[in-house]
Amino acid sequence: MADVDVIVVSYNSRDQLRACVEPLTEMADTHVIVVDSASADRSLEVVEGLPVQAVQLEENRGFGYGCNEGFRRGTSPFVLLLNPDARLDRAGMDALIDALQADPRRAAVGPRIVDESGVRHDSIRRTPRAVSSFAQALFLHRLFPSADELIHDPDAYAHAHAVDWLSGACLMLRRDALEEVGGLDSGFFLYREDADLCRRLTEAGHGVWFEPRATCVHIGGASRPRESLYAVLAASRIRYARKHGGRRGEALERTAVVLRGLTHAALGAGGRPARAGHARAIRAGFSGRS
Repeated sequence: MADVDVIVVSYNSRDQLRACVEPLTEMADTHVIVVDSASADRSLEVVEGLPVQAVQLEENRGFGYGCNEGFRRGTSPFVLLLNPDARLDRAGMDALIDALQADPRRAAVGPRIVDESGVRHDSIRRTPRAVSSFAQALFLHRLFPSADELIHDPDAYAHAHAVDWLSGACLMLRRDALEEVGGLDSGFFLYREDADLCRRLTEAGHGVWFEPRATCVHIGGASRPRESLYAVLAASRIRYARKHGGRRGEALERTAVVLRGLTHAALGAGGRPARAGHARAIRAGFSGRS
């Protein structure tokens, strides 16, 4: 069995962290690196005594930065990015490794993701496009699924195949490919860093693969971003569009972000907290910052 470095980035994850990490420490050839992003709840205390490499950061600089700090402290040929509220067993770990070893052109592979009840989370995405952003803003993705960035077709989750990008909640990578593209872009504080990574891997000639033989249980993974994070998501979408689409792409995404904020504040659910979150997203649409 090949060695794997598992990178768990924690931020105020005290209640979930040990349940994620402890089973991993019992797996052979698995090295766990826990990076804490200046949590206020002293998350690292709950993994004391476990055979993990604990990294305490002095400030929270985002998920991508934390992942980079973690994987660069390891040497294993495979790197697994795993959220602290996610669980992956030995069979799932082996299936992901097998998928990468089966074809050297594959650089990233992700599992089928389910919630605690076994209900599938849709985790396969299409490359972000302006048409998807506007479809979501106008609720048209409900009528035209092909315009949606998120793939909902059950058949897509029934077999292994190449994909555009996958959720970073549980994603295994070849270290050499990850190093080749320079790791994650830490300019994304949260959201879109996984889409950006998969895109850069693809542009470098590598493949991204979905492997349903592996199952990851993601607690709360089906929920949309909290209202307080709508602006962070908006800023990340704009940054991604600017990076990969230039000024035109950025202008279109800004427009879609503002439109989405307006329509969802007026017609969406969630009450006052959601409307406040959408208002912050609108401001981020104009400023480009969360």
